[in-house]
Amino acid sequence: MAVIIIALAPLSSAQAPPASYTVVSRERRGALPVRTFNGQEMFAVDDLARLFTLSVKEDTIAGGLTITVRGQSILLSPNQEIASVAGRLISLPAAPVRDGRAWFVPVDFVPRALAPVAGTPIELRKPSRLILLGDVRMPRVTARIEALGPVARVTFDVAPATPHTVTQDASRLVLRFEADALDASLPASSPVADLVQGVRAEGNVAIALDLGPRYASFRASDVPGTRGNVQVVIEIIAKTTDEPPAPLPTAPAEPPPTFEVTPAGTLRTIVIDPGHGGADEGAKGVAGSSEKTIALSVARRLKASLEARLGVRVILTRDGDMAIGLDERAAVANNNKADLFISLHANASVRPAVRGAEIFFLSLEDYGDEAQRAASAPREALPVFGGGARDIEVVPWRMAQARHIDRSGAFARLVEAALRPRVPLSPRALVQAPLRVLVGANMPAVLVEMGFVTNPEQEAQLLSDAHQSEIVQALSDAVAQFRDARVVATPAPQGASR
Repeated sequence: MAVIIIALAPLSSAQAPPASYTVVSRERRGALPVRTFNGQEMFAVDDLARLFTLSVKEDTIAGGLTITVRGQSILLSPNQEIASVAGRLISLPAAPVRDGRAWFVPVDFVPRALAPVAGTPIELRKPSRLILLGDVRMPRVTARIEALGPVARVTFDVAPATPHTVTQDASRLVLRFEADALDASLPASSPVADLVQGVRAEGNVAIALDLGPRYASFRASDVPGTRGNVQVVIEIIAKTTDEPPAPLPTAPAEPPPTFEVTPAGTLRTIVIDPGHGGADEGAKGVAGSSEKTIALSVARRLKASLEARLGVRVILTRDGDMAIGLDERAAVANNNKADLFISLHANASVRPAVRGAEIFFLSLEDYGDEAQRAASAPREALPVFGGGARDIEVVPWRMAQARHIDRSGAFARLVEAALRPRVPLSPRALVQAPLRVLVGANMPAVLVEMGFVTNPEQEAQLLSDAHQSEIVQALSDAVAQFRDARVVATPAPQGASR
């Protein structure tokens, strides 16, 4: 459904003509009728002359047509699928047609022949049946709705990127663009009506999301795309039905320190770390993409997937374009008692042909005997709420990952196995290396290099929805297998430090 109203040409013959095109400029709008000849849609030359102020002269001897605009000529001949535009030959999808005293030219005549000499920008949009004149701002907006468990995601693909705002107005969200009009294609129905009842045009420059009865809150973000486009992602979050936790029993005076115990074999909290951020863009692609943007896009998708599929709590170390220190990223996981830490990155190489995803977990070889002592040090027995005691590992921050190396390696192998049938992998897909971001994580932790943005083909893949979805599906599978198996693997081969 287009946001602007498209007028229909009146019926002038027994055979109904196709819907007219709508001509839009900053000053006016109007309908341009269409006729069909031999399956080819065409405009009447007389209609174009009135719209674009053209001078039209027929050569009665040769049977041709001369169209003059701004002192430059367009020459047309019957039965010829070419035209001379200011002395330059261009092709047309069909030859001009004379019907009685009227001449008709293919719809593509407008961008191919008229636009080069018109002196003003002209854009033909066939799917929307639009002709844009001048510097009119009319972005193409295509929306889709996805159900992701307790979240409904509404994604708007906007081309070109256009300034916009998202605001809540009573029981609806309003996405408003700084534009003259919108060329919008919106879904006719919603698969999650209890969260989003519908998406509809509101005036010429806004789109409204009618909220359902389970709506609790929303979050909006922009994901830069290719060729100057952008995705506006609005996540509609459902009300929670969880009961509040029961109050804790009264503790005795001056109790000993207590610790909450996570039952073995469960995953409650997962921290996803989109690499880089802020002024640190990370690797730069040949087409201008940045590692930080790709990592955040995949992280948001993975968060939604894990929450919907496994019902776990998922935390992002950053949910926007801000700088986060390497130690701060592990601190987010430690402070939230995470059971798993996944850091997402995109790789770079001076050789454009290098490609493939790689999965890293920590190597302790650069930390010497201290790491081995930390990994095998006896644990302290401390009381646990509810009675009894639990062995608690007390190690320096820089050695926090030491006790989890085997489980990190096990998870890394699951990630590699899940990615292999879905995305290209590097010849050294599984690597053990001393990576700073993993050192302080006090839980199984891996770093995933999703591909090389310096490889043009892989950069395009990393920017695509389909490829990002494959990565998310693979990582979700690996997390589910890790939760169910809780296996410990044999040590992995050592890799080069990064």
